[in-house]
Amino acid sequence: MKTLIKNAQVIDGTGAPAFQGCVLTEGERILDVIHGDTVEGNFDSVIDAKGQVVCPGFIDSHSHSDLLLFRDKTVPAKVRQGVTTELLGQDGISAAPMPREYESPWRKNLAGLDGDVEELDWSYETTDGYLSLLEKNGSTPNEAYLVPHGNVRMEVLGLDNVKGTDDDLKRMQDVLRRDLEAGGAGLSTGLIYMPCAYSDTREMIALCKAAAEFDRPLVIHQRSEADTILESMEEVITMGRESGVKVHFSHFKVCGKNNADKYEKVLALLDKCKEEGIRVSFDQYPYVAGSTMLGVILPPWAHDGGTDRLLERLGDRDARRRMVQDIEKGIQGWDNFVQFAGLDGIFVTDVKSERNQDCIGKNLVELGELRGKDPYEATFDLLLQEDNAVGMVDFYGLEEHVEGFMRRPEMNVCTDGLLGGKPHPRVFGAFPRVLGRYVRERKALSLEDAVHKMTGRTASVFSFEGRGVLAPGNFADIVVFDPDTIEDKGTFTDPCQYPVGISHVLINGEHVVENGEQRDTAPGKVIRL
Repeated sequence: MKTLIKNAQVIDGTGAPAFQGCVLTEGERILDVIHGDTVEGNFDSVIDAKGQVVCPGFIDSHSHSDLLLFRDKTVPAKVRQGVTTELLGQDGISAAPMPREYESPWRKNLAGLDGDVEELDWSYETTDGYLSLLEKNGSTPNEAYLVPHGNVRMEVLGLDNVKGTDDDLKRMQDVLRRDLEAGGAGLSTGLIYMPCAYSDTREMIALCKAAAEFDRPLVIHQRSEADTILESMEEVITMGRESGVKVHFSHFKVCGKNNADKYEKVLALLDKCKEEGIRVSFDQYPYVAGSTMLGVILPPWAHDGGTDRLLERLGDRDARRRMVQDIEKGIQGWDNFVQFAGLDGIFVTDVKSERNQDCIGKNLVELGELRGKDPYEATFDLLLQEDNAVGMVDFYGLEEHVEGFMRRPEMNVCTDGLLGGKPHPRVFGAFPRVLGRYVRERKALSLEDAVHKMTGRTASVFSFEGRGVLAPGNFADIVVFDPDTIEDKGTFTDPCQYPVGISHVLINGEHVVENGEQRDTAPGKVIRL
């Protein structure tokens, strides 16, 4: 099938200036990109893009669709905002590898971040098995997968807070190599999530060395994005320096208005990496609020041994008192979400049971009022009743920092969207928000630079060959949008709204959004590197 997109403002994803032209596709590939509007020939489909931009499909470098793809392979929240490729396996805890003996506690640990799918066949065990299952299931976007540190650690050391011996680290390296050979796009970790948080720098360097053998990146939610962010960044830089791995910081930010003075020092550390030749990049969602599992507000010791042990502690009065004391007083090196966002700045976004649906949309102070209890007690009750499968949004940042990080050459756009319940609006609108708010309204970026940060730059960082740039022979992942009207519509009180201004989306040459409406089709590929 041949498709012609004509009369378009072509932005090719490289950062080069836009030009008036046409894009021709045949099958799943781009046949040609032409300057000017005159094209002869017969076409099966013609899209007149007059007044619109045609560009590569957007690449979401931080996605949490890992499990819910098996419930809805079309992922409309992503596709309707122009996302044609997602990168799964984030934050060091995901679907695979997963030895069967840990299935029950691991699913509970994962549920608050990626959800749970009862009907899924959980017998796959390895990354190869998971990717094969995903290939069989099919998807509308293309899907790539990072090998999660926590899963690798679980396979070797289980879920306890222990340090690995030299032999343990070699076994973890072997597990990582096995799953990178199966097509993993890199190594991810989340050093605030268990069991990743139990690792030390020595363990991380060992794993990074294995990833560097494949020239695959370390994608890292660092230990601190708040009070000790500078020390945290120095640790990550050490990982890059000692191992040679490419470093990619997840959802880069400075948390807490009390930490605003660290912003310039953070930028200086990025510059230091460039001076030393350490390869560093980061992704960012364009909001001053984040989203993750509500369980992260608990001190690290509460999670020791996995979710079942956590639930035991949540049922223990003495353990609860100790949790409150640690949250109120803080622990050195621990990102204390209550401290930098406040109980009134943390909102419940998702629960798994019907009994607590009335909690969704409430902050933790309001949760206490709803239940007639102290906010801490109400929060602990909620986590216990929901087996820790509770999502949250937290307000942490400053608008000027969002724009400043956005302008950095290391930056690319992501959603980091948790898909359940009443999610963060970035799930539906991160990419259009950059184009509407930060390009058109605030002029923080040029249109060409913004598109590059959504497409070609991301593809380069993660070695997605043939994607991210409009060029002959590349895959026909394409978005057509109106630069004058594109806009995110979701809000924190009503987030599940599709953006406006995107008329067409093609994935591997197949129309998946036509005149603003999504088709029920799944042309996506599993990208195995």
